Amino acid sequence: MTEGGPHWTADVTTNTLYLRQCGEIRRVPRAAPGSRPSGAAIMATAMVSEAETGPELEPAAEFLSVAKKRSKRKRKLELETGAANMETEQPQPQPRKRPEFPAVSGQQLVDGKDEIRKIAVPAHRYTPLKENWLKIFTPIVEHLQLQVRFNLKTRNVEIKTCKNTQDIASLTKAADFVKAFVLGFQVEDALALIRLDDLFLETFDITDVKPLKGDHLSRAIGRIAGKGGKTKFTIENVTRTRIVLADSKVHILGSFQNIKMARTAICNLILGSPPSKVYGNIRAVANRAAERF
Repeated sequence: MTEGGPHWTADVTTNTLYLRQCGEIRRVPRAAPGSRPSGAAIMATAMVSEAETGPELEPAAEFLSVAKKRSKRKRKLELETGAANMETEQPQPQPRKRPEFPAVSGQQLVDGKDEIRKIAVPAHRYTPLKENWLKIFTPIVEHLQLQVRFNLKTRNVEIKTCKNTQDIASLTKAADFVKAFVLGFQVEDALALIRLDDLFLETFDITDVKPLKGDHLSRAIGRIAGKGGKTKFTIENVTRTRIVLADSKVHILGSFQNIKMARTAICNLILGSPPSKVYGNIRAVANRAAERF
């Protein structure tokens, strides 16, 4: 019997078993001969026999724990959850401040080289150019700080940057200004290209919309112009653009949205729509645009 285990003693005269364990004595009566023993007596008898004969031998082979097979869906969910936890645990990078650099002058942008733009002048625009040369020369030289000249040999207007040029975009503005005047716009209208940034030029041919020839082409041009230029002026006032009709070419000056409205109206006239219907359409579109803004 092992040390510290239960100690049993039997009293034959009283037919009683005594259990001494952990300092406590319990009295368990034995069953009488021919009677059914109680549960406590059976347990006491078993414990006495175990104490006398020693504990039963344990099986040599131990039970192996088998893990329950998980479904693919659960494993996939666990992998995704673990990956998400790893991503959240990673430290977030701190946003970097945007670097601040000093403004670069136009002379530094071109690496010390002077840029030049040339605009060809057709023969029918020589006289208007000569008459309005002072109006063209002044804003280019005084406001944009550029150099300009008219080359008599090549018949081109040449615009060039210099050391006094502050903005490199001034060269593009001046070229658009001269080009608009050469296409037939008034100097006052073309000057808006220098003052404003959201103005553009668009040119298209009537035959691009519909292949017309002869009298059909002449009637299409007449529908765009109207009697005494009434239709053209109406489209200009409603869409806030400027339109030039040069033979079969149409030039439009204005903002992107206004050019789109004017081009749609002109295309409808070329395709044969009556002017009254075109007026109603462009007025409705102009009113919606005014309400939107």
